[in-house]
Amino acid sequence: MTNTSGAPGLKLVNLQKSFGVTPIIRGVELEIHRGERHAIIGPNGAGKSTLFHLISGRFPLSAGQVWLKGEDITGLAPFEINRRGLSRSFQVTNIFPRLSVFENIRCGVLWSLGYRYSFWQGIERLRDARERAEDILEQINLTARRDIPAGLLSYAEQRSLEIGITVAGGADVIMLDEPTAGMSNSETDYAVELIRKVSEGKTLIIVEHDMGVVFDLADRISVLVYGQVIATDTPERIRSNAAVQEAYLGTAAHADSEHA
Repeated sequence: MTNTSGAPGLKLVNLQKSFGVTPIIRGVELEIHRGERHAIIGPNGAGKSTLFHLISGRFPLSAGQVWLKGEDITGLAPFEINRRGLSRSFQVTNIFPRLSVFENIRCGVLWSLGYRYSFWQGIERLRDARERAEDILEQINLTARRDIPAGLLSYAEQRSLEIGITVAGGADVIMLDEPTAGMSNSETDYAVELIRKVSEGKTLIIVEHDMGVVFDLADRISVLVYGQVIATDTPERIRSNAAVQEAYLGTAAHADSEHA
């Protein structure tokens, strides 16, 4: 049996995706270390969400390979990829609005605890699922909102709940797509601390437009432009990279670096 303990958390090999004759992802090569927080940034239309869809199995590849912790997951269905330890959120909040906040989280923990399709075991009797769900509710600071329908939460609370659902299955590779989009400054600050807490010891891959969030959270940053990674480096080096400034960060990066 192959030892994959030293393999990257995620490895993309010549990833390509075309829609008809239009190439969107053009030969992406990327290695993300286990346990690192890695941000993917780029201008609108760069292909960031498409890249997430390819990694998580939502879109089929046109060419290339996706490796998760040393295992080739190319071509697997999203649920199969999830069961191998990768979980993701979406740009648009994706929760069960009529279920309670607690029930949303509990749905996320069942499979990871070994519960499969069972019609004779009452879900209310599953103590380990209840305790795990309650632990996550505490982490995301929604214990007080436990029993209300998730659709009644504020927007920021719904985003927190979605992060909770994303980590509920115990995945050790977590992908978050624009987790702070539409939030106020104070809500964003809270979300950053929440993400930092729930991703501790895990591999985090985040797509985010807010450069403050990116530079605060990321160990390394990859810049995607026209479907290609033009740079991967530490936040400090990305900030001062002339090609990145020209392609994406622009004068704002110059101003930030002058005042850093």
